[in-house]
Amino acid sequence: MNKLGSWKEWTKKRKYIVFLGIGVPILCVVAIYFKGLSFYKNHFVNGTTINQVDVSGLTVEELKGRIQEYVLRVEERCADGTMLEEEILGTEIGLSYLSTEPFEEILRNQNHYLWFLKQDRVLEAEKLITYEEEALEAKLDSLKGFGKDFAAKPENAYIASIEEGNGFVIVEETQGNLLNRAKTLDVIRAAVEELEERVNLVEEGCYETAEITSENERLQAAFEKLDRMANIHITYRFGEEEEILDGREVAGWVKVDGLHVSLDEDKISGYVASLRKKYDTIFKRRTFQTSYGAEITISKGDYGWWMDTGQEVKELSEMIERGESGERIPVYYQTAAVYGMPDYGDTYVEINLTAQHLFLYIDGEMLLETDFVSGNASRGYDTPDGIYGITYKQRDATLVGETYRTPVNFWMPFNNNVGMHDAAWRDSFGGDIYKMSGSHGCINLPYSAAKEIYGYIEKGTPVICYHLPGTEPVVEEIPQEGVMPGEVLPEGMPVEGAVPGGVLPEGVPPESAVPVEGMVQ
Repeated sequence: MNKLGSWKEWTKKRKYIVFLGIGVPILCVVAIYFKGLSFYKNHFVNGTTINQVDVSGLTVEELKGRIQEYVLRVEERCADGTMLEEEILGTEIGLSYLSTEPFEEILRNQNHYLWFLKQDRVLEAEKLITYEEEALEAKLDSLKGFGKDFAAKPENAYIASIEEGNGFVIVEETQGNLLNRAKTLDVIRAAVEELEERVNLVEEGCYETAEITSENERLQAAFEKLDRMANIHITYRFGEEEEILDGREVAGWVKVDGLHVSLDEDKISGYVASLRKKYDTIFKRRTFQTSYGAEITISKGDYGWWMDTGQEVKELSEMIERGESGERIPVYYQTAAVYGMPDYGDTYVEINLTAQHLFLYIDGEMLLETDFVSGNASRGYDTPDGIYGITYKQRDATLVGETYRTPVNFWMPFNNNVGMHDAAWRDSFGGDIYKMSGSHGCINLPYSAAKEIYGYIEKGTPVICYHLPGTEPVVEEIPQEGVMPGEVLPEGMPVEGAVPGGVLPEGVPPESAVPVEGMVQ
């Protein structure tokens, strides 16, 4: 073969090769395109989503048949927090399409000429499916999450005592796994209508939740209050003795009702009552060393420590509520000189009713003693014995009774309206004057003695009144002229000191003028 022939043959082969290299692929592409064009005339193009359901590559009939295979997987929470999965089948609830017309319209309107491009057609259509509502609810109720033995109710966070009297702790809430039926039905219904394949009931918020969590502000405030109470330390001092009230005991008085913290007032009252019983001295017996050397027992009178339990309960409760620690002095109706027994201390007025003699002690030192006149024994106005406290003192008082108004310079009551005062109408004191010519119960004093006592005593100063047999005053019988001691005077003869005609010295009222006691003389 000559060269020219060879060239022609090579050129022919070359054209064939070029045709095969270019033409065949083009023909293949064209063939594939037309095949796809034919396919997507009856199938949804890639990227087509209808109501969130990917229908790419499906025909209307395939889509219609596919609904019969529908399964909704329901993820549920167990009581221990683990998850389980149950299924709802389309066939169980009578699931079907209302009509295929919406799909056919979507299919007709799609651009199948560009079938080879992903078109991302996200379409929404009116309600396309139907199901049996009663069947859906029945299936819902058959889920384990609605079983009585399976579902656990949520529990609120709460405050608990760590152990008796040893502080408090917040116990966290438990969510449980009790489904809210209405919420769950709405979620399942929506999932079915959108033909979703899976639904997580936890993520959808279908479970009942605890109303009070550990982060609840009111719960935290209650816990902080309790914590302050549990760390409280209150010291009551009663002289050399003390009583400690700490958080361990207070914790037993606390009542917690949900978010409300309160104190058991009965227990607080019981505690205060125990203090009163131990340390109150009012109405208790006391021993007393008299100025005559004899030791006596005093059982009467209202002197002594007397706790105001009602007010103390109130103030102690408020202190605990604030979580306040520190020293505390109880609220008293009345106090005494010192704690313990004897409680009258070493500053007091000592009144021996038998001897009609009084002593004033200040800081253990006797500063004054004087005779006095006490209540008229013959008329039943005896001055009561016992231990009392000065109620108050007043200068230039007027003692008012039913039949009198008597001014005094120094008035010092200690037992209701019985008190000490000066008696300017008397020119003698002591002896047995009180038996027939005594007061209506008061201690009548010489002016100078009343003045000095008034200057030393204060409100609350103890006044100790007692009888002491063997200390009776010696009354000397003063003989009258022509009359021997013990002799009865002739009728009409005046007694020494009496003024003929019955007129008493100026300023000394007759016995008939002694006032009936309202504020007693």
